[in-house]
Amino acid sequence: MFTSKLLTLVLVVQPPRILLGMKKRGFGAGRWNGFGGKVQNGETIEDAAKRELWEESSLTVESLQKIGHITFEFVGSTELLDVHVFRADDFSGEPTESEEMRPQWFDLQKIPFDGMWPDDRYWLPLLLERKKFTAYFKFQGHDNILDYKLEQVENI
Repeated sequence: MFTSKLLTLVLVVQPPRILLGMKKRGFGAGRWNGFGGKVQNGETIEDAAKRELWEESSLTVESLQKIGHITFEFVGSTELLDVHVFRADDFSGEPTESEEMRPQWFDLQKIPFDGMWPDDRYWLPLLLERKKFTAYFKFQGHDNILDYKLEQVENI
């Protein structure tokens, strides 16, 4: 029997670049990632995404484009990660390092996939093309994808 943890992920895109954060602690530490985290009680998923982006990067956004929904399963864990993925094209503020993340801009042609979660190389190109998707990834540990399903969809 699985339980589910509701999470958000925001990718800030300003062609020809993307803002990623080096995770400094906790789950995913040592990897480049988007900004996000847990949805708190009484909070909408979009409000949680905006709050997490602010807490981790000091950026504020008026609007987010919901672009993906990913379910992650890790062998040996009974908790599925239910991740709602957003794209932000406009923001206010300057990316600033937090206790959890060190933001850095990357050229879209030089995304550091080798320093990211292995699944990112599958779905991030869709996000960059503004194509909506749903996905499922089953991991053994944090580095090996055992199975996955990625589907482009009209609505998310």
